[in-house]
Amino acid sequence: MPALDAPLAEVDATVADLIRKEAQRQHDVLRLIPSENYAYPAVMEACGSVLNNKYSEGYAGKRYYEGQANIDAVEELAIGRLKSLFGVDHANVQPYSGSPANLAVYLAFCAAGDPVMGLSLAAGGHLTHGHGVSISGKYFDSVQYGVRESDHRIDFDAAAKLAREKRPKIIFCGTTAYPRVIDFARFAEIAAEVGAVLVADISHISGLVAGGVHPSPVGHAEVITSTTHKTFRGPRGGMILCDAKHAKAIDRAVFPGLQGGPHNGTTAGIAIAAKLAATSDFKAYAQAIVDNAKVLAEALLSRGVDLVTGGTDNHLILCDLRSKDVPGKVAAQALDRAGIVCNYNSVPFDTRKPFDPSGIRLGTPAMTARGMGADEMKRLGTWMADVIENTGDDALLARIAGEVKEMCSHFPAPGC
Repeated sequence: MPALDAPLAEVDATVADLIRKEAQRQHDVLRLIPSENYAYPAVMEACGSVLNNKYSEGYAGKRYYEGQANIDAVEELAIGRLKSLFGVDHANVQPYSGSPANLAVYLAFCAAGDPVMGLSLAAGGHLTHGHGVSISGKYFDSVQYGVRESDHRIDFDAAAKLAREKRPKIIFCGTTAYPRVIDFARFAEIAAEVGAVLVADISHISGLVAGGVHPSPVGHAEVITSTTHKTFRGPRGGMILCDAKHAKAIDRAVFPGLQGGPHNGTTAGIAIAAKLAATSDFKAYAQAIVDNAKVLAEALLSRGVDLVTGGTDNHLILCDLRSKDVPGKVAAQALDRAGIVCNYNSVPFDTRKPFDPSGIRLGTPAMTARGMGADEMKRLGTWMADVIENTGDDALLARIAGEVKEMCSHFPAPGC
């Protein structure tokens, strides 16, 4: 038996080998899942540091355990950098991820059974925005707004009417499968009319907002939630930004309302990501994400692949494969065999079941982090269309997988 403090390869060769294989996989394939990215190597280093050995229930200067001087400094650094980056009054960096961040918002402003409102999952919203299978739909009286059938854009007239009828305590605006700019000002008008707290969930676009390529919800939404990975390229964590008047309610909801001690390695990772997001290099990265998505969208459209809303304004593309007569799940699995990793996804007004939907969801953050650009996006669009049109051609899929791997060899994957 190895010593208890021996390196991973000696303690558990099986786990070490699986990590090595995953690193190789992430290097050799094109990662198109829009919620995935390559965290900065510095973030990964902080997340695996001795900070994980420390318990820190409470907040900086008001902890329940001693020995917090360094932890307090890390958390205050993360908070200060986020406040400066986004221009907000207050930031809480302790939520374990985006879903707990959203749950903390419900706890801060609602009692069980209160009316709440969010974009439906079928229209591109998130489970935690009031979907029936989520605690947000089970514990609160949730109503869901949607998109217009004509163009698949958010139906603000219907949302306003629904808000007037329901008088929700909170309104969530935010998406996980919506390829267009979110009109935060219009949502703010609706929330103000009915006296609701507007919550902008920018988990997918926080990096784009920080980089200046998507409008900011600051000044429109009183509360903003987000994950800290995705386009932000930080650790797997969460954050809540808010106006000063809500700071105490938010902090109490996170701790002691929902959580115990924060994950201090993650907090350090958030601080690092926030520092890097303030640089000119990050702004260029955010712009490149959007530029790449537009090029990929045009490449797919040129091959007859239908896109929800006809294109994209952000990092995300939602393909509707009904005209190709290929289920999304079949397409996603064939693409995976070809070294192109995406996820199958429902499209608006889908007649297929969520676990076997009509679409696939794509994103450009991870490929852009590797330095890929317009030429690679055009090549990718051709590969994807070939696979979608020939999902059962194993020889074609194997050939494309080899070509994908060769292309990836010219673009090092961060941390792999």
